[in-house]
Amino acid sequence: MKSTLWSQHVRPHPRMLALTVGNDREVDAGLLAWDILGSLGHVEGLYASGLITVADRASLRAALRAAFRAAASGRFTIGKEDEDVHSAVEGWVTKRAGRAGAKLHTARSRNDQIACDLRLYLKRALLDVHAEARQLVETLLAFATRHASVAFPGYTHGRKAMPSSLGLWAAGHAAGLIDTLESFPSLWAAVDRSPLGSAAGYGVPLPLDRAATAAALGFQAVESPVTAVQNGRGKLEAAALFWCVQLAHDTAKAASDAIHYTAGEYGYLELDRRLATGSSLMPHKRNPDLFELCRGRAAATEGDLAATLALRAKLVSGYHRDFQLLKEPLMRALPRTSEMLEMLRLGVSGLTVDRARCAAALDGGVRSTGAALELAAAGVPFREAYRTVSKSVEEGRRDAGRTTKVPRADLRPLRARAVAVARFAVARERALARTVRTLAGAP
Repeated sequence: MKSTLWSQHVRPHPRMLALTVGNDREVDAGLLAWDILGSLGHVEGLYASGLITVADRASLRAALRAAFRAAASGRFTIGKEDEDVHSAVEGWVTKRAGRAGAKLHTARSRNDQIACDLRLYLKRALLDVHAEARQLVETLLAFATRHASVAFPGYTHGRKAMPSSLGLWAAGHAAGLIDTLESFPSLWAAVDRSPLGSAAGYGVPLPLDRAATAAALGFQAVESPVTAVQNGRGKLEAAALFWCVQLAHDTAKAASDAIHYTAGEYGYLELDRRLATGSSLMPHKRNPDLFELCRGRAAATEGDLAATLALRAKLVSGYHRDFQLLKEPLMRALPRTSEMLEMLRLGVSGLTVDRARCAAALDGGVRSTGAALELAAAGVPFREAYRTVSKSVEEGRRDAGRTTKVPRADLRPLRARAVAVARFAVARERALARTVRTLAGAP
């Protein structure tokens, strides 16, 4: 590394510099476009505040838009000579915009710069997760529709309990995902506040129009007061990760069911051969690795949340270099969550149903609750009906419930809720796309 943005008269010790840089270059690669866009928004704020001239604005916009196009094509990357994404972008702009480029960092610190980068990154990544979750919901609801009349045992304590249906099974998992998606607006509101202008955490003694910067970047509000930005570091990341963990738990539960129900001992569902793996030793194996890895990655995502919570715990107010370590778990967990949802959608879409095995599994007392309730409906006191049917079950008689009424899920409320969560996300998706196009000068 030739230089840093902060070293002046003393050359930093190379080992100390290596420690503080860490793996920032690799992690920050995912923030390069957002740092450029954040800088474009900052330029608009500087211009609106009268801190740069018309000519400065034009030079900075041209250099940054060229950087955005170069980053998109792979011609601009973070090099070994760069300390982080911020130094890479500032170096690019200064080289091309000269004196105007040296004004880019006016009224800004890397502390509010990375906070802005992460919020812009979060907008895109959270919308990607949201879209994958919605597609999984649609897949589950389609499965529920196709198999609404297929009865099979519901379980409590891991034992057969009473008749349920595959329609109810799939609809229940869809409902869990929708529950989590319905909490998205409150998370989005926290992400949708601009941190720029808070600088190192205490603002700047300049007439900076923070609202103009926020508007240029598509933020709906400004994070206020300025001290809230650094005090909130880790809190926002943890909120995003907790939302992902909730989706991951929904995913893991459905994946665990699929693992069990496709096992030979159950046999209610069958794996698509293309989505099963084999054994290097046992020729007969068809392993549900896809579902197992969905379940396992849910645990890994929970670990990323735990790391984030531990990093921010018990720190005093203001910025700390510990915050540098918040990026990696966040930027690892969000794509992982998207992939998990996508893979479960693929797995569920490949499941087929063995109706004969589902029907056979209803023998052995599973219908007994229905039999007791039928007697109660006919006027027999329920406890008396319960004892009568219990005796029949103990004696192995087949009259302990002759018929099975298939419980059906009403999918209409779920579909209405799915439409509502989609409407919110699609509107934010379009707004983000407009902001990116405007800042980047794209058609």
